[in-house]
Amino acid sequence: MSITLDGPAIFTLATSLVLSVHFFEPSFITLIITVVPLLLYVQNDFKNYLNLGPGGTPATFHGYLTINWFRLWALRDPFTPPLPDPTSHPSAGVLKKSPLPHRRGPRPTVAGIAPQRQVDQQGSEECYMALRKVLESHGNKHKDDIGLGTSCFEKHGLGLFARHPVNNTCMGEICHVHSSDHSMHMNLHPDDVREVLAKGWGQRHPLAWKGRWFRMPVPRQFVMVYAPRTMDEVRIVCRIIEAAGWWVMAKEQMIDTLDTNASSF
Repeated sequence: MSITLDGPAIFTLATSLVLSVHFFEPSFITLIITVVPLLLYVQNDFKNYLNLGPGGTPATFHGYLTINWFRLWALRDPFTPPLPDPTSHPSAGVLKKSPLPHRRGPRPTVAGIAPQRQVDQQGSEECYMALRKVLESHGNKHKDDIGLGTSCFEKHGLGLFARHPVNNTCMGEICHVHSSDHSMHMNLHPDDVREVLAKGWGQRHPLAWKGRWFRMPVPRQFVMVYAPRTMDEVRIVCRIIEAAGWWVMAKEQMIDTLDTNASSF
């Protein structure tokens, strides 16, 4: 947060401080000097929260307070993969069969918790619409296994759902895409989370860890995958979506991105 004062504002502030010293107790002046910047910070932070757009938390001041509570428990390093779980099923991820290429360029800037959004490198509308078409085609092709709907986590955005989940996430949600920044959230096997982080395609959700004292609102395998910037990146993101389906359903299904139709292996 930064505040720029012009000449009249500086004169008014200085005059107010001088008069306050003469007419008010020092304790009152100290209180004002402490409280006013705090209120300005909260106002600015609340505005930034609203600017992230719709998400799983209501765009209200109560929702803002809820997020600040969760912020106390957020991951300090979203690029450290979760620890392996020997009891997990499936027992291994699928991306190691054909490792991902490294994502070109620096990582985008990401802000927020719920919602968690990219603030730059958001890709083109063409890539976003292609990604939506892929999800719709994949769901329609595999209606016995996959359903389409609004994200259970976000309450916004198109999502894929497993009809018979092995790992029940939120109503069996596999993934969803955000219309605001074109990024995605999905659930992945810890092995595949490691691959996505290592190759620069995403980062863990700030609350994606298993709390000891209370339950986190998202699974510890919950990952943000950055918005694809080119059609080649759309195809790579689709490979990560396939891995998400593998984790939730324990079933491999390949997405055909050449004509945006889905077909199984």
